[in-house]
Amino acid sequence: MTIIGFVRHGVTAWNKEGRAQGSSDVPLDEEGIEMAKRVADRLSKEPWDVIYTSHLQRAKKTAEIIAEQMPGIELVEDARLREIGGGKIEGTTEAERVEKWGKDWKLLDMGFETHKAIVSRGMESIEEIQQKHAGKRVLVVSHGSFIKHMLNELIKDNGYEQSLDNTSLTIIELKDDKNLCHLFNCTAHLQKTAES
Repeated sequence: MTIIGFVRHGVTAWNKEGRAQGSSDVPLDEEGIEMAKRVADRLSKEPWDVIYTSHLQRAKKTAEIIAEQMPGIELVEDARLREIGGGKIEGTTEAERVEKWGKDWKLLDMGFETHKAIVSRGMESIEEIQQKHAGKRVLVVSHGSFIKHMLNELIKDNGYEQSLDNTSLTIIELKDDKNLCHLFNCTAHLQKTAES
């Protein structure tokens, strides 16, 4: 039984502007760094064995902030945990896409990374993590759309469609017979007011 704790990265300027990020390497903004510190504080009170992260800086910085709160924990970078490639729409807002390609732009070939490619690289990474860290508790710091694809692959009967919030925690128990989701899109750490 291996536990995977998926953490979405902190917020970025592009998140706030509604710009598609995909594999573009966008940094956290100040609020994103603060959010990462909050999730780090939460996770430091829990027993985690290792951290894996996407190589994109918004996820990597989030993971580094978490790791700072867990002295001695190993931090492993894995490019297979990156966000889904958004092709031509990366860096654009919905309004800009409609203006450039029309309201039916979603019907056009925008060069998105295919579902098959996403699942192939993602599951390859998760299966390696599961083999290497069997019975351990592993944090995976990644990206909203990528995590959602992994959830739908790991837990077939649920159909996760809800977007994941920045620095949300989702916990999956990988079992031989049936994987279980124990926590989904939890941002309790962001609700706490600063203690005086």
